Amino acid sequence: MKLISTLALSALLGLTAHGALAAEQTELKGCAAKKQAISEQIEQARAHGNSNQQAGLEKALSEVTANCTDSSLRKEREQKVLDARHEVNKRTKDLDKAMKRGDSEKINKRKDKLAESKKELQEALDNLEK
Repeated sequence: MKLISTLALSALLGLTAHGALAAEQTELKGCAAKKQAISEQIEQARAHGNSNQQAGLEKALSEVTANCTDSSLRKEREQKVLDARHEVNKRTKDLDKAMKRGDSEKINKRKDKLAESKKELQEALDNLEK
């Protein structure tokens, strides 16, 4: 009898571990991922006793639940990519102008701004696939 209990317990633990592994391998995307991220933040706020943050996050979760569609989220993210690309192009032109003038101080500032814009573009591209 004890052997059967041990085998049953081992099988149950194996199934539970397999289910957890499968859940980790299945990455959520779109609105489901957004809801999951907000839910995790709610749990963190609850754990730290931050009721104001928790209330705000619960409101955000209800808004996402009511209004989020994967297609609208995709369009929003695509627009962010387009805006970021536009900003990179603008910063590149600004840097080119500064380089033609030869003002090293402005060149350095423009390089920093361009690097920041490229980073934002990369973040927007990364979010596009989420």
